[in-house]
Amino acid sequence: MGTRADDIQARLAAYEGLRVAATGTGRDPVNLPMIRHWCEAMGDTSPAYRGPGAIAPPTMLQAWTMAGLSGHGDRSGPYDELLRLLDGLGCTSVVATDCEQEYLRPLRPGDTITFDTVIESVSGRKTTKLGTGHFVTTRTDIRADGVLAGTHRFRILKYAPARTPEPKAKRPRPVVNRDNAGFWRGVAEHRLLIQRCTGCGTLRHPWLPGCNACGGPDWDTVEASGEGTVHSYVVMHHPPFPAFDPPYAVALVQLAEGVRMVSNVVGVPYDKVRIGMPVRLEFTAYDDELTLPVFRGVAA
Repeated sequence: MGTRADDIQARLAAYEGLRVAATGTGRDPVNLPMIRHWCEAMGDTSPAYRGPGAIAPPTMLQAWTMAGLSGHGDRSGPYDELLRLLDGLGCTSVVATDCEQEYLRPLRPGDTITFDTVIESVSGRKTTKLGTGHFVTTRTDIRADGVLAGTHRFRILKYAPARTPEPKAKRPRPVVNRDNAGFWRGVAEHRLLIQRCTGCGTLRHPWLPGCNACGGPDWDTVEASGEGTVHSYVVMHHPPFPAFDPPYAVALVQLAEGVRMVSNVVGVPYDKVRIGMPVRLEFTAYDDELTLPVFRGVAA
């Protein structure tokens, strides 16, 4: 005789394989203007994405399926039923946790995109720092002119919030590897170092093992002046992560040298941050082990 937990998991597992939405069609065929805008936003200057033989950047895979602010409006009953079932189990909060993409063939201008989304899996009950709940993974198969071009998996956690607040945690540690160790050594010295290709002179950030303009492997560094402007920004309200106190502004900063980097804007209220606002680099020690570059808003 099964336990209640077994019965609940069996009910959740029954939704695996069911469709999230009817077959959708991308609002636009793959096209050069969207590719150009994407590359400009990402700072990607690869020649593979320009000219008569251009392909779309693989990481644009999901972009061709998105419906804009109006949405698709065709979500299926089973997916809504699954979310209501999880609500009934006390898992009333939700947070997106990660996504995975697999690229099977390049997308080219003119390709017509169709896609199908299914509930791929519902995990057993998991306990996390946010609370206890279930991970729900959906899989979208994306086709170009009827041929499978890639898959996009999107995972959320539907959870019951933890009853007792966790003690204030340390900020997450950056991942330091052999490709970016020089950048973090510079930060420890209160210097913001930008990679420069010694072949073509192109500056790049974040740090990469090779030049994304000419492919050259050799580089040196230049030190940023610290002057910049807010190119774009978001205000984080929810969910509250340990060691962060929302709301706070996260900006994509255009440095005077021409590259962009993501960091916090400090010194001004979060609701006063604006695109084009001048900012100036400073370094903030969050604990004895972690110092990060941030940008202070400057009065116009």
